[in-house]
Amino acid sequence: MDLHHDAMTHKTYADFVADAKTRIGETSPSDALAMRERGESVTFLDVREPNEAGLGRIPGAVVIPRGLLEQNVDGAVSRDIPVVVYCASGNRSALAADVMQQMGYTRVTSLARGFRGWVEAGGDVEG
Repeated sequence: MDLHHDAMTHKTYADFVADAKTRIGETSPSDALAMRERGESVTFLDVREPNEAGLGRIPGAVVIPRGLLEQNVDGAVSRDIPVVVYCASGNRSALAADVMQQMGYTRVTSLARGFRGWVEAGGDVEG
């Protein structure tokens, strides 16, 4: 019996999300709405699955599912302007923002409370 293995702690999804949130910035839905209303240059990046994004998304958002992010984000999202990453509730987007920072995106944040928060704050929806 491998006693060392039994003593090892395993990280859960919630642990990964909590760790990521210690390394990234979050943008509140009201701040994201204000950025849009002021006409600021910002890329909204939707990392939900296609069936989720197909039910409605932030107008003009770039859609790259979380599982394809690392291989597809380079050509699709500029590093020169701020990026606000969102998912349904703010967990997958926190993980995505953390990875994007490792990929050299210095102006990336996660949308707190995700698409749900955007809708609750009165944000426009397309699709």
